[in-house]
Amino acid sequence: MPTAAASLSIPADTAAHILIVDDDARIGDLLKRYLGDNGYRVTVTKSAGDARRAASGLSFDLMVLDVMMPGESGLEYLTELRKTSAIPVIMLTARGEAGDRITGLETGANDYLGKPFEPRELLLRIDNILRATQQTRSGSVDAVDFGRFRFALSKRELTKDGEMVRLTEREREIMAMLAARPNATVSRLDLLGDDPSKTDRAIDVQMTRLRRKIEENPASPAHLQTVRGVGYRLVSD
Repeated sequence: MPTAAASLSIPADTAAHILIVDDDARIGDLLKRYLGDNGYRVTVTKSAGDARRAASGLSFDLMVLDVMMPGESGLEYLTELRKTSAIPVIMLTARGEAGDRITGLETGANDYLGKPFEPRELLLRIDNILRATQQTRSGSVDAVDFGRFRFALSKRELTKDGEMVRLTEREREIMAMLAARPNATVSRLDLLGDDPSKTDRAIDVQMTRLRRKIEENPASPAHLQTVRGVGYRLVSD
């Protein structure tokens, strides 16, 4: 009769590697078993400091990060992380209010899942994010250059003369849509997406903020141009 250990699947060395950062040992053990059984390699850490040490010696494809941890919070850790890394991050927290979700996304999280949660739902979110990342990387164009800037589609990362420019998650979404079709017009409807809370005015505000980060003269943009009555376009080199 096989032992319990022998019945577990062993992810291949080439499988995507997930970093779990959560001080709750029960959640760490659960996710290590569940994600491992579904083909992922998993490393579990219990604090931001442990996560930094793990990341210094290993390469990870995605991070599941708890917000409420003793000492340095997940949001504080993510703020520092986004200065140097664009690794996809799913925030995992007991907080469920809209304001907390928005804070996490604006800090740079790719997705947000509240506790308690179904492991299957987390697995699907991980699958979707990694699939989208892989599809982008397999495309013919991975980065778009314009002036002193470069936007990397696979990482959703904007740099100026090689230095990272900090963007909110919403700004990254807009830049990704524009950079995927450089020099072509992206309609306001596409930029709005399917969120009924977003309005034309919201897009205008986001574009104004982006222009302040990119344009030498935001009032006369050279790169993020308005196509009157239609939408916007990113003028690349």
